[in-house]
This record gives sequence, structure tokens and C-alpha cells, in this order.
Amino acid sequence: MTSDSSSAPVTWEADARIEVRGLGGEVVIEANAAGLRTLAGHLLVLAAEGVPDGSHLHLEDSNGLEDGSLSLVLERCDEA
Repeated sequence: MTSDSSSAPVTWEADARIEVRGLGGEVVIEANAAGLRTLAGHLLVLAAEGVPDGSHLHLEDSNGLEDGSLSLVLERCDEA
């Protein structure tokens, strides 16, 4: 996770599989149970108290996602 002032540990469950692909005008995130729990954990880290606006996490096929996946950025934005 990247932010201006802090970072939190990001963990991956064993055997987690997450694939991100475009399908027409939609984005599909396909994952096994371990992958869904891992993704949920990333989102909970970003939602935690004290995590600054703009903190984000890059997921790429070279960084946890299945080969050939589209890149995915999860970002906290507290602005209305």
C-alpha cells in the first residue's frame, strides 16, 4: 500500500488466485475463496481508521494477480 505518510502490511492467503479482466464494458474480478478473502483483507486495510486519503494498493500480474490480468488499483478517497 502506498500513502504520503504510512503503509500497512498487505498479506496474501496461501493458494489465493485473483484474475482481473475486461469483458466488453465491464471489469470482471474472478477469484477463488482464498483470493476473495485476500482482496477483502486489502480493502479492510484501506478502510481502517487513520489510513490517509489517497492511500492505495497496486495489484498487477507481476504482483499477486494471475498472469495476463489487467492491473487493478484500490484507492481510498474520503472526498465527497
